[in-house]
Amino acid sequence: MDTTLTDPLVGQLLDGRYRVESRIARGGMASVYLALDVRLDRTVALKVMHRSLAEDPQFVKRFIGEAKSVASLSHPNVVQVFDQGTDGSTVYLSMEYVPGKTLRDVLRSRGPLPAREALELMIPVLAALGAAHQAGLVHRDVKPENVLLADDGRVKVVDFGLARAVEASNQTKTGMMIGTIGYMSPEQVTSGVADARSDVYAAGVMLFELITGRQPYEGETPMSIAYRHVHDSVPAPSSIVSSVPPQIDALVAAATDRDPARRPADATAMLVAAVEAHRTLPRGHTGQHSTPLGAGSGTAGTSSTPGISSTPGTAYATGAHTSDVAGHTMIQPKPELTTVPPARSTSRRWRPNWFIVGLAVVMVAGIAFTGWWFSQARYTQVPDLLGQNITAARQQAENAGFKVKIGEPRFDEEVQKDRVLEISPAPGAEVEKGAELTLVASAGPETVPVPNVEKLSAGDAKVKIAEAGLEVGRVSKVPSDTIARDLVVRTNPSVGERVRKGATINLVVSAGLLMPDVSQMMKDQAVQFLQEKGFTVQVDETGDSTPPGTVIAQDPAAGAEVTAGAPVRLTVSKGPDTGWHWPWETDDSLATPDFVNVPDVRLKAVQEAKRELEAAGFKVKTRKLMGGQRVVGENPLGQQPMGSTITIWY
Repeated sequence: MDTTLTDPLVGQLLDGRYRVESRIARGGMASVYLALDVRLDRTVALKVMHRSLAEDPQFVKRFIGEAKSVASLSHPNVVQVFDQGTDGSTVYLSMEYVPGKTLRDVLRSRGPLPAREALELMIPVLAALGAAHQAGLVHRDVKPENVLLADDGRVKVVDFGLARAVEASNQTKTGMMIGTIGYMSPEQVTSGVADARSDVYAAGVMLFELITGRQPYEGETPMSIAYRHVHDSVPAPSSIVSSVPPQIDALVAAATDRDPARRPADATAMLVAAVEAHRTLPRGHTGQHSTPLGAGSGTAGTSSTPGISSTPGTAYATGAHTSDVAGHTMIQPKPELTTVPPARSTSRRWRPNWFIVGLAVVMVAGIAFTGWWFSQARYTQVPDLLGQNITAARQQAENAGFKVKIGEPRFDEEVQKDRVLEISPAPGAEVEKGAELTLVASAGPETVPVPNVEKLSAGDAKVKIAEAGLEVGRVSKVPSDTIARDLVVRTNPSVGERVRKGATINLVVSAGLLMPDVSQMMKDQAVQFLQEKGFTVQVDETGDSTPPGTVIAQDPAAGAEVTAGAPVRLTVSKGPDTGWHWPWETDDSLATPDFVNVPDVRLKAVQEAKRELEAAGFKVKTRKLMGGQRVVGENPLGQQPMGSTITIWY
């Protein structure tokens, strides 16, 4: 169905800034729209709260607070929040638009994923959650629907803080459970309490689902699923897919422990465990292998404890006994001492050369030591950690036995912020075990703040912008009643906003104060508008064929350059000298139309006012005064014939 025809927001300009182009999705708490930020000329995603939430002042207050917290969270795997606002009854978030699909879409199209691939999707999710936990934020609704896979391969987590805002609203007083039941931790079900370990639990359930293609618990009702979260332990993924390696089973078991105290403390701790599990999987391992016959049967020479194994053929010696691989005990008899009488020699006794003997011993010992030294595998290769998160890369290097030094971050146009940009020694180099590696993280593209050039001349502004390493783009003019002619009113992007070095900055320059056109407005509306702009207004009345009270002339003329506080003379109609009449009152051939009340749409948004007047049966003509988005004047008012034209000024 075409949302343009069915959704009243499509085509509207929210808050004078966001032009809504289409609806992308609709959920239980909000709808998401594709929109254009006309101020910054960029595409954004607008999350608009459903009216039931937007009408709750407690929700709106908490929602604004949570939006500010999330906006301060800068991480490459978190969908960035640009802005938050309200327009009438519409409460919205402006967010980074990520073209792609959700992790739920991937599961639907592909089914269960191989172990290595599942971990490679979970690691950036855990990195995002870990950054949030370090900043004191808890997601509360971790699930595949809230993980976005961009078309360029990036993984992004969305909807931080929304569940908390709803939790604080009046919506929860009806017994509504906040979150998604399939991923809820036991403590969320029983007490409604959620912290970083609750997100860890949900991440563990999500990893289970990625590996097995299903959630751990299924039931006919949400409450039956909630009951199992509280009373059952999440099964091992290998109980569903036999080829799942034990590292994955251990990671899921730790993350989904029913006791929060036994889970990883936060997502960063789980991230470290996930990176280690990924490292221990054989390269190229997909997790799609069959279960060996006899595994877990207690066969001699194997260990039933994951991560502990005995090698066939190894013997364990204790005292005078030695155990073989079959578990049998071999008793070794103590060797008896025998005395061998020295042989009698009839020849001359041979005497050893002790110098030669000593030299031989030293040579043999040297050869043995050299063989031992080189048999110890003292050298290893530097791992390739380029492009990984700096924290995870450091942990992986330390786990491999290296000492790690973090170098000064460097700007880079291609490598994302907090990703490993350089390793010294280089990846693949042969170094001694325990050597020191220097990891240098990317600081992202070099950015500079847009300098403050407001109220400078265009020439001076260009010099200051160039000194900051930026370039000047378009220069446009707008009327201004506060900034003198030819001085900078504002920049785009705004002053103080950080942009890439070499970026283009557009200037908006004052065209001076231009006299607004208030002709055809009602006298009271025109006088109020001009006085609010600082003009001194004088009114003259004269007979005219236009309806009484209509402005028919002004001095200075519309569009003339004026100074703030200048005097303005308005000429207002007092109607014809013989009295004003409707045309059908003097012409019997004209039918008397139906009169209806004209809705008073002053102070409403232009598009909303236009829709309301057209719905009442009138034609609408719009006229711009100062470029705002609210109606400041309307003529005529009262009762008017249906189908007549109503003029609104904004």
